[in-house]
Amino acid sequence: MTATTALVTGGLRGLGRAMALGLLEAGHNVLAVGHLAEDVPAMEALAAGRPLATLVADLRRPAACDRAIAAARARFGGLDILVNNAGLTFTYIDPPRFVNGPRKFYELTDEINQNAMDTNFLVAEHMSRRVAPGLIAQGWGRIVNVTTKLDTMNMKGSGPYGASKAALEMATEIWAKEVAGTGLTINIVNPGAGANTPGMAAEMRAWSAAGTRPRLVEPDEMVPPLLFVVSRAADAVNGYRFDANAWDRSLPPEQAARAIARPAGFVLHPPRQWDEETKP
Repeated sequence: MTATTALVTGGLRGLGRAMALGLLEAGHNVLAVGHLAEDVPAMEALAAGRPLATLVADLRRPAACDRAIAAARARFGGLDILVNNAGLTFTYIDPPRFVNGPRKFYELTDEINQNAMDTNFLVAEHMSRRVAPGLIAQGWGRIVNVTTKLDTMNMKGSGPYGASKAALEMATEIWAKEVAGTGLTINIVNPGAGANTPGMAAEMRAWSAAGTRPRLVEPDEMVPPLLFVVSRAADAVNGYRFDANAWDRSLPPEQAARAIARPAGFVLHPPRQWDEETKP
């Protein structure tokens, strides 16, 4: 079988780098897209000998989204998987003051709000809208969104980060309903807690000094749930969220997935699982 091709946004560092490397290790072709050229050499060194392409692009610009999708198809002959990971964390809102009390929503600038909304929601929307028709036409595909914990979205001080991730969370629920039965599935894979990425470094030092540092999720913890949702074994899995910090690596992948699966969005009814959705 021809290898599938994945495009990972925010794929040159942090969570995105770990997911891109995990997909490569599993045999997928990967285009990793990021916004900093300085991240390319390290990524290419880690992926040496494997089918990786890199692209530096500002995906907040629609033309850059088109360029990224075209680059994946030109390099690997197709596109099957989109991982919408690009994001600005809540620490972006006001890094020096986050731990001790970030700015309130009415103290933020237009630029901060626009950048967070564009990066965390609109990039995923632009990319998903562009790739979905092709994935549906070929009868199989995957879109995986990275949102955040529900109680982070409404946390005081999360400002445009929480709002933009909430938009993507709800969009995932909507999109999954709209593609049901097409062969394309749309799910969420989250860290489930603060992640050990460069953007969190200063905040973790501050928490450590205060003696309250939480356990951070290592980027490679994202890989097992990601590999499950993009696998053929997950053909019926559509419209779910999986928090990586709760994944039990000692279990077979589908069993681990069932143990932590929750519906995407802000549902009030008890969670169902994919084999229940076809029951009358």
